[in-house]
Amino acid sequence: MQRLEVEQRTILIGLAGSHGYGLSRPGSDLDYRGVFIAGKPYYLGFDKVEQKEGGWDTESGIFEFLNGQKDTVIYELKKFIQLLAGANPNIIELLWLKQYPVKTEVGKYLIQNRRMFLSKRVKHTYSGYAFAQIKKIESHRKWLLNPPQEKPTPEKFGLTGERPLSKEELNAFLEYLYALVRGKIEYLAEAQELHQLLTGDIDYKGLLKQHNLTDEVLEYTQNLTNSRGDFIKLLQKSQHYQNALREWNAYQSWQTNRNPTRAGMEKQSGFDLKHAMHCIRLLRSGLEILRSGEVFVDRQEVGDADEFMAILNGELTYEQVTALADNLVAELDRAYSDSLLPHHPDLPAINQLCIELVEMQGW
Repeated sequence: MQRLEVEQRTILIGLAGSHGYGLSRPGSDLDYRGVFIAGKPYYLGFDKVEQKEGGWDTESGIFEFLNGQKDTVIYELKKFIQLLAGANPNIIELLWLKQYPVKTEVGKYLIQNRRMFLSKRVKHTYSGYAFAQIKKIESHRKWLLNPPQEKPTPEKFGLTGERPLSKEELNAFLEYLYALVRGKIEYLAEAQELHQLLTGDIDYKGLLKQHNLTDEVLEYTQNLTNSRGDFIKLLQKSQHYQNALREWNAYQSWQTNRNPTRAGMEKQSGFDLKHAMHCIRLLRSGLEILRSGEVFVDRQEVGDADEFMAILNGELTYEQVTALADNLVAELDRAYSDSLLPHHPDLPAINQLCIELVEMQGW
């Protein structure tokens, strides 16, 4: 959809990111997030739209404050509500911001019903997003302390005289392997819980693609897939090579695109301070939601903004940050048991809210 059409049907735009958290500094980017309700062709026809995240510098619109703001994303209502129901931290906070440059009557009604989306799921999503920050910290720390020295070659992974499988070929085989494993347990009554874990709760397909097949499982994989032994060995070597190549490319991109000031702080402290701050913020926010049933976005209002700025300024060591994260994870576990929030959101009620919002907006 064109920018003008989206903005004409926008019900809410908030200032998120560092400004929303009360942690902005001079030069901090403006991160606008919003919600719009698509028109009749998208609800009754074949057209589909989930979000608008480009065109702010090339298309004309009605909200001048968005001109040139490339970090802006405006979600279509149905996509937005699906993410809310899934307790997506970046989406939940949009309904609890202080600043809304755009807030229509429909947007106000959505905000009035924001508690409908809070459930104990936040424990898993907020800690999951926090662990994603930890993973980035560890990757960058490894690069800071022991940077890769040279681009990997197939020969170094035993691929002499044979072409390594491409990423697409690897993924196609691993998709097939995942489908076989899933099929083995799909119709076993005693394995229903395992099947749910495999297909819903954990992205095992992603794990299969990310981690190399170990020597211990090669024979089983060969038998399960009726593959030749030489192919399975080629598969494993190719996995090692492609993962090393992906690591090298990620390192090169990180080196090229780093903010010079942030890079200097990382080098001095030995870890990525921004990711560390977001890790602690996410864990603390999840804990607050479980305990209070409220979302506190602005850390100035909470009163702990100075603590987060201390992390950003490199005043805490890597060991202090990880110890703080460990303590918060333990607190999250306790708060989860005591929380009065429901285990899951009321999906029929959320569905009815979506209908009401669309009807309020009209075609």
